[in-house]
Amino acid sequence: MVGPDWLPGLLSDQPPHALTTSPGDPLLDELFPHAPHGIQWGLERMEAFLRDTGDPHLGIPCVHVGGTNGKGSVASTVATVLDSAGHRVGLYTSPHLCSFRERFQIGGVPVGDDELRELAGELDPEIRRHSLTFFEAATGLAFHLFRKKGVEVSVIEVGLGGRLDATNVVDPFLTAITNVDLDHCDYLGSTLDEIAMEKAGIIKSGIPLLTAEPDDRIRSVFSARCEALGAPFTSVGCDAEEMSVDVGENHTAFDVSTTAWGRLRLRTPLVGEHQAVNGALAVALLERMPARFRPDSAALVEGMSRVHWPGRAQVEHLDGTTWVFDIAHNTAGATALASVLGRLEFPRPIVVLTAVLGDKDWREMLPPLFERADHAILTQAPSAPLARRWDPEVAAAEAGSGIAEIRTDFDDALDRARELAGSGTIVVSGSAHTVGDALRRLGLELS
Repeated sequence: MVGPDWLPGLLSDQPPHALTTSPGDPLLDELFPHAPHGIQWGLERMEAFLRDTGDPHLGIPCVHVGGTNGKGSVASTVATVLDSAGHRVGLYTSPHLCSFRERFQIGGVPVGDDELRELAGELDPEIRRHSLTFFEAATGLAFHLFRKKGVEVSVIEVGLGGRLDATNVVDPFLTAITNVDLDHCDYLGSTLDEIAMEKAGIIKSGIPLLTAEPDDRIRSVFSARCEALGAPFTSVGCDAEEMSVDVGENHTAFDVSTTAWGRLRLRTPLVGEHQAVNGALAVALLERMPARFRPDSAALVEGMSRVHWPGRAQVEHLDGTTWVFDIAHNTAGATALASVLGRLEFPRPIVVLTAVLGDKDWREMLPPLFERADHAILTQAPSAPLARRWDPEVAAAEAGSGIAEIRTDFDDALDRARELAGSGTIVVSGSAHTVGDALRRLGLELS
């Protein structure tokens, strides 16, 4: 295994923890009910399961995407452009917002419940025999599903960290690490350097790595690992002024300079200056695709324009109220969302409705959002695991800035947000659980 010497002991000594990343969905009660949701580090179980079930992951070319924030946006963008270029693309991401099906998409469409049930049933004996965790079982299901459905190329998002993540059994032709920030510190390390080393664990011998990480010190961690493994290293520079970034409530437009297609003006439905960075990294990955997968400029422009990745500064207008949904669950994500709120002139008053998981750094997350808000409501997301729920009263006392009130019942919190916002704006954020629960209640879940 790659990575610093201290990591194997630190991580493998961690007890199983209720660190589920599975917002509520009745389908989850049917699939893998015996699989624990805790973290059990190591790739041995996953490798043995795949070996004994035909190594489905090795038959499909793939792109592996990791990082702290933005990896889902990059993965979704790459998959959508490849689909626009006429390829049959499998996209595996986590967590989901409303339905477990969202994690498994082919051609941009979530796989049906019945197909998941059938295949999970076929794999269940081997999943049990190898004692897979929930995430390992879901990842194995994705590999088998993509093989069964004749996927031509897959885009696989890292779940947690990288080196010991269940997805790190793939043999990709390209690898990307979006960026590094403090998150999951109990599992990945307490410093940026430690976390960077863990994420660098997805770098493979001879396989190109691309990153949009802006910090020289963190990039040097990646480049050193690439040099040791003979892996070509590319840093994608993303200067907002040079890219002429334009952000609206339903798009982000930006310029990129490429060797394959020249200078292009691209437009993505994903909102925020940070989405221009994610888009530029996706373009760099697409440009370095093998010839048989590399899109032409028309497919690139068209695919970029139809990326659908909900819960990321997603703006909706319902009954005269503007809603903004964003799963920001760490400080960097909250800061990016605050930047969107500052850049766009959303109708006031602005009401932040938030529920954060208790193991997240809400003391750092909440102030940037509260600075943009007129009111804040602290609540509990119904789908959040009991063991990971936060204490809104403590949060209100320590980070409420005098604008926060507590409505523990989620439906009551939504009603109060509507009352306070009127014809203004409600910002729902804090976790995938919070956003997913709100989308379901408002009838905005994916079909």
